[in-house]
Amino acid sequence: MAKTYGQSQKTLLIEQILTERTDEDHKLSAEEIGRILEEEYEGLGAERKAIYRYIDALKDADIDVCHESDGYFIASRTFELPELKLLVDAVQSSKFITEKKSAELIKKLGTLASTHQAKQLRRHVYAFGRIKSMNESIYRIIDRIHTALLENRQITFLYFDWNEKKEKIYRHDGVEYAVDPLLLCWDDEKYYLIARDVRSDRIKHYRVDKMEKICVTDAVATSPKLTADEIAGYNDRHFGMFGGDVVKVVLRCRNELAGVIVDRFGKDIPFRPTSDGYFTVTVKVAESVHFFTWILNFGGGVSIASPESTKERFKTFVADTNKWVNE
Repeated sequence: MAKTYGQSQKTLLIEQILTERTDEDHKLSAEEIGRILEEEYEGLGAERKAIYRYIDALKDADIDVCHESDGYFIASRTFELPELKLLVDAVQSSKFITEKKSAELIKKLGTLASTHQAKQLRRHVYAFGRIKSMNESIYRIIDRIHTALLENRQITFLYFDWNEKKEKIYRHDGVEYAVDPLLLCWDDEKYYLIARDVRSDRIKHYRVDKMEKICVTDAVATSPKLTADEIAGYNDRHFGMFGGDVVKVVLRCRNELAGVIVDRFGKDIPFRPTSDGYFTVTVKVAESVHFFTWILNFGGGVSIASPESTKERFKTFVADTNKWVNE
């Protein structure tokens, strides 16, 4: 027995047809819409005048249906095609998202475009040497962290590293970590949880893809929340998301490295030019091996002007590195 459709159902079917099959470059005439209804919906047919009425109803409902000489099409969508391409590129090239989840997300993004546009979204994105995450449970982990942040709860989890045999080795001999979550942070294509460790009462950074068996507990997180200023500059201060005491340092930089400093610390950092082709900047950084390594990248183009304590620790780091290289 053929299925019967009411007027509102027919209107929704036509919206679905137009949404899935039309865009600015691919249009359908009233006759073509009628033929699709006849052939694909159990003999459901509609005269041209009826189709015009259904399309008028869609327009009355603020659906952006446009008509040109060669047919009807959906003119605007929640996401424009360039925006969807940008999202697909970000998903495909992200090391954080697994291959399986990347394919699922790209397929879902394709449903926001016409079938013709979706083919463009499936283009291959070249990300040479890209190593994707292997942790398929990472999305549930992130969801639970967000829940804990929203409800101001502590979380517990296991944390692991890889050994030379590519085996998981759990830190703390497999004993659960208990932390007050403060912030989820993205740095160098990795997701980090910024949290205060309950046992040591120190703020630490945890790679989300190395967390397992996360549980949102009933214990209330008592650590003070990070301020807006602390959150805004967190990535800038913490090189490679390595912890360390935050200190105010003056950096002496060659003029041609101005772009590097802007990329790292932003345009609001004042530059103080000197007369020898250099300028100085004052920034707050977490003093760590990664910060010292970052300075070495520029072969003398960036140096620490002050404070003396940080300069001395940097010199010790360089001396230790030279000793290791020459062994």
